[in-house]
Amino acid sequence: MRIVNFNANGIRSAARKGFFQWLQAQGADVVCIQETKAQVHQLKDEIFHPRGYHCTYLDAQKKGYSGVALYCRRPPDEVIAGLGSEDFDPEARYLEARFGGLSVASVYVPSGSSGEVRQAAKYRFLDLFMERLRQARASGREYVLCGDWNIAHRPIDLRNWRSNQRHSGFLPEERAWLDTLFDEVGWVDAFRRLVQAPEEYTWWSHRGQAWSKNVGWRLDYQVTTPGMAQRARAAFVHRADRFSDHAPVVMDYDVPAS
Repeated sequence: MRIVNFNANGIRSAARKGFFQWLQAQGADVVCIQETKAQVHQLKDEIFHPRGYHCTYLDAQKKGYSGVALYCRRPPDEVIAGLGSEDFDPEARYLEARFGGLSVASVYVPSGSSGEVRQAAKYRFLDLFMERLRQARASGREYVLCGDWNIAHRPIDLRNWRSNQRHSGFLPEERAWLDTLFDEVGWVDAFRRLVQAPEEYTWWSHRGQAWSKNVGWRLDYQVTTPGMAQRARAAFVHRADRFSDHAPVVMDYDVPAS
C-alpha cells in the first residue's frame, strides 16, 4: 500500500504546477492532501477528481483557507469528517477514511506563526487532538495519520534549529507535545523509523533562496500505530518538482492494497 501526503498550499495552484500529472505516475493507494484552500464547488474540473480514485473534499467555512482531502483507490467503508470540535471543525482540519480495521487520515495542525492569537489556538488544538489520539490508540484500530503537523520535532528536522527555538513550529512546548505522543502514548513517526538521514525537509520558506539552498523544515509526517510502523518498507520526500512550498511525502507499507 502506497500512501502520499502533501500540503498543496492551494490545490488549484498545485494543479497548475503539475501535481496531478506527477500523482498519476505514483501508483498511490491513498492520497492525503492539506490546505486545499478551495470550496468544493470550485473543484468541479475533472483534474480534481483523478480517474480511479474515490475523492472526498472537506472545505473550511472561510473561503480560500485550510481544507483537507482524501483520494482512495478503494471506496472507504466509512469517512469521518472533523474531530467533533465547534472551534476547529469549521476550519476543516481532519478527514479520516476507514478500511476494515485500518484508518488513514488527512491532518492539518494549525500554524501559530502569525502571532500569539493563533499560537494559542494551536495549543488548544493540540490539547484536543491529544485526547483524540489517546482514544484512537486505545481503540485497537491501526492508523496512518498523514499531514502537516506544523512542528519540527528535533534539531535534525530543520536546518537552522538554534535560531528557531523561540519560533512557532519549534517551540519547546510543541516539541514536548510530540515527545508525549511518541514516547508516552505510543504513536510512531514512521518516516523517521526508516530514514535517519539529516536534511530530509518537507517545507521551505519563499525567502532567501531557502528551496535552492535546502534551508528547510520537516513539518509533514506519517504518524502511525506501532503495527503499521512495523509494516513500513520505504519512505521518501519528492523534491524533483516543486508543486507547493511543501513537498509530498511518499511511504510504502506491507499491507495488501485491496
